[in-house]
Amino acid sequence: MGGVLRAEPLWVETFTGLRMGRFEKLVKAVRERGGNGPGGGRPWCLPLADRVLLVAVYYRTNLTMRQLAPLFGISPATVCRVIHRLRPLLALEPAPRPVADVERLWIVDGTLVPVRDRTVAASSRNYRFSANVQVIIDADSRLVIASARPVPGNKADAHAWRESGLPTIAAGTTVIADGAYLGTGLTVPHRRRSGRPLLRGQEEDNAEHRRVRARVEHTFARMKNWKILRDCRQKGDGLHHAVQAVATMHNLAMTG
Repeated sequence: MGGVLRAEPLWVETFTGLRMGRFEKLVKAVRERGGNGPGGGRPWCLPLADRVLLVAVYYRTNLTMRQLAPLFGISPATVCRVIHRLRPLLALEPAPRPVADVERLWIVDGTLVPVRDRTVAASSRNYRFSANVQVIIDADSRLVIASARPVPGNKADAHAWRESGLPTIAAGTTVIADGAYLGTGLTVPHRRRSGRPLLRGQEEDNAEHRRVRARVEHTFARMKNWKILRDCRQKGDGLHHAVQAVATMHNLAMTG
C-alpha cells in the first residue's frame, strides 16, 4: 500500500510547521549525524527525508503509530523503528560558549509536560502525572538555548535547576527567572516582605522583569504546538528526545 505523505512542500509545511527550506536544513543535520545509515537489519523502505518527515509529523500531531502507518504506507512496527532510530538525531545543537565582553540575557523556566511513563513523572500541580522540563531561551532572539533532562513534576523549579546541569551552560551569562528560583543565584524579582511594601523603584524593576520573562512563556506556548508536549506516550528517554527535537524545530521555524 502506498503512502500519502511525502517530503514535498505541501505536506511538510502543513504537517510540521516548517517551511521547506528549514525542513531541508533539518534533514541535512540528521544526515550529518548518521541518520542515513541502515541502523542494522534491512535497508529502510523510506528515503531519509520521508523518515524525518514521519518523526516531525509524529511530534507535531501526536498521532499513534497505528495512525501514522497508512499515511506513509508502512507498518506500525516500521514507524516505531524509524522514530526510535531518528529521535536522538534531531537533538538541539549544544549552546555556544559565552563570548567575553558581549552582554547576553537568557531566561529560564520550567514547564510541566504530561507523560505516561511513571518512572519519569509524578503527580503534580496540574493534577496529572507530569515531568518538569527546564528550558533556557535567549531573551532577544527567543530561540531555545538548552533544555535539561526531565525530572518528576513534583520537584520545585529551583531544585530541578540545580540538578539539571544548565548552570554550567549559563555560566558567565545573566539569567533571569521567576520567584521560584530564589536562592539559586539567578536574577529574580524583588520579594515583598510582611509589613514592608516594595519601594517604587523595586515595583518598576519587577514590572520590567515580568515583561521580559513573559517571553519564555510565549516560547513554551509555541513549543506546545508540537502536541507531543501535551501528552507524551514515549517511555524512558522519549520525552527528553521529544523536547530536544521540538526545540530544534521551534528554532528553525523562528529563524524562517
